[in-house]
Amino acid sequence: MPPMKRSKTEYRGGEAIQLATRAIELVLPTAVGPRVTSLRSRTGRAGNLLLEFPADESRYHGYYLRGGHRLWHSPEDIVRTYQPDDEPLAVKLLPRGVALTQPTESRTGLQKGIRVELLGERTVKLTHTLTNRGLWPVECAAWALTMLQPGGYGVLPLPPKGDHARGDLLPTYALVPWTFTDLSLPVWQARRDFIGIDVARAPSAQKLGLTHYPGWSAYWRAGTTFVKYAAPIAGARYPDLGCCFEVFTNGAVIELETLGPLAPLAPGQTSRHVEYWGVLDGLPKPDTDARFAQSLAPAVRAWQAQLP
Repeated sequence: MPPMKRSKTEYRGGEAIQLATRAIELVLPTAVGPRVTSLRSRTGRAGNLLLEFPADESRYHGYYLRGGHRLWHSPEDIVRTYQPDDEPLAVKLLPRGVALTQPTESRTGLQKGIRVELLGERTVKLTHTLTNRGLWPVECAAWALTMLQPGGYGVLPLPPKGDHARGDLLPTYALVPWTFTDLSLPVWQARRDFIGIDVARAPSAQKLGLTHYPGWSAYWRAGTTFVKYAAPIAGARYPDLGCCFEVFTNGAVIELETLGPLAPLAPGQTSRHVEYWGVLDGLPKPDTDARFAQSLAPAVRAWQAQLP
């Protein structure tokens, strides 16, 4: 294992923890959350890959978005989804990271936690937990949302192509648009093996989901590529018409979102949803079929080969 450094820092005047290797560094507040508010490559020039809202932002349905990476529970609802995460966290130090747990949400009975561990120089494991501290079952799905800076290019890979002549007769996935999604806009770029998202060309809110995909998505900005991987579970029931992945952008942000299965969570029960993050420097902007096939996809496969 490469060396990992853990140190105290601050986030908007409150306590926070920084985790770092020689290649990347993360900031996790302990006074609010659980969140990851900063992710940087120490060898790239993109700065903080995660979007940060200004400190004086207004609440949205009673909730400070703040930016960065957060955990919600799906399906989305104005009341239960937007419960504030403004209180100090329980902190448990781990050999390779930290586990953060918030107080139980009074209006939902659910308690959120995120365990963040550095597995390699450029690899982060995030284990998201939802625990039902209430008195009755709650049907929900873990929903892990990563807000990234604008000005880059998102990549959503598609499942492998089949061959009709050889008997591939049935569908393997569905695209799920939202009511405000306009697939005619240039923000959406349909390629053979992926859907590109040109964030700067989104004039308004846009969202798209997938019911099946290779499990990873990527975002390229200023020469650094962020990769997010969460393996879909075969046969599981997912929210939002079956989506295991969703992407949102409005031109000012892009949000890569993975979801866990939708199922009843009994009192005292905990559900877990695991993501892996990779930070890769030096890859070209993956906005063509050739760059995807010859550069990005091989780099992601090499990175995935190192995952546990």
